[in-house]
Amino acid sequence: MNLISARYAFMSAYLKGEESRAVTSEQIGEVLQRSATMQDALEIIGDTDIGEYLLDQPIKTFDDADEHLWMYLDECLGRLEGFDIPPDMLRVARLYAEKYDVLNISIALRTILKKVPSSMVPIGKIHNGGYLHEMSAARDKEELSSILATCNLGDYLRTIEEINEKDPQSVSEGETALQNLYHQKVLEAFKGMDDGQLLETAFKIGIDMANLRTVFRVSLGGGGAAGAPVLSGGRMLSEDTVQELLTLKMAEITGRLENTGYHMMAQDVSKGYEKGGEITTVDKVAEKHRFRMLKDLLSPRILSTSNMLWYLLLKELEIRNLRLTFKMLADGIPPAEIKDLVIAA
Repeated sequence: MNLISARYAFMSAYLKGEESRAVTSEQIGEVLQRSATMQDALEIIGDTDIGEYLLDQPIKTFDDADEHLWMYLDECLGRLEGFDIPPDMLRVARLYAEKYDVLNISIALRTILKKVPSSMVPIGKIHNGGYLHEMSAARDKEELSSILATCNLGDYLRTIEEINEKDPQSVSEGETALQNLYHQKVLEAFKGMDDGQLLETAFKIGIDMANLRTVFRVSLGGGGAAGAPVLSGGRMLSEDTVQELLTLKMAEITGRLENTGYHMMAQDVSKGYEKGGEITTVDKVAEKHRFRMLKDLLSPRILSTSNMLWYLLLKELEIRNLRLTFKMLADGIPPAEIKDLVIAA
């Protein structure tokens, strides 16, 4: 076995080992049934990697839990930097972390627009450079751009320059442009990687899913949104197709998706909305379908760069489920109200 193969074997074994220490759907079910407080929940998941981490943190409120959940993911990414990891795997992890930089840029733009402080996610180059607080206090796009240049995020400067941070529509369009730029950067990087085609397929499915959520919300909300900014680079749905779907009713959308992998999802969204009349049905259904599709695509692979993407998706799912659970406990929400939102790995 050559050095590269040995590195893949080690990292694949490590990532699979970490997967086995993740919070299970059975544990989440037990939390929903038995927990009255966040401390109860932490004791139930205490034998997991994230449970051990959280038990050592001073968690009293949901905001405490939320902050430490994201700090845990940042710590997981930091651990990876300490290994003799295959270069492609490391690039995937770093690119994945950069999406939180893009998210924090969007949060900063909204904060400048609305002049209302918002929490940022402690992950990415801006956080690692110690500029997250300064970012949250930025008063205009010039201050924002200065931070991005310092944090080696210059790829996004031209897009920032084109945004009028005082105009809501310009900010909204700018956020989409930033996401599209990030997606383009990731997809370009995948082209030269081991299993790059598989990584590209998985990433493009995520883009399709994000666009379809917008389409479903617009359709079920009763308002057209033709010409609205959409994400580019999807797998089965071009920008023109998404724009057309934004003008259609739900039944027509479902029909148009018949020959794609998203037809069943559209049917489930339609049925769920007819039954409950709640727009939250879109997220409940779409997220479960997205995760199932990505699991079928990525989980079976071994000794592959895609093992890293699957690991990071699992970690995000774990954090998503725990955020929902902790919010339920902190706010006294009946478990039945979030049960359908929790996604089994």
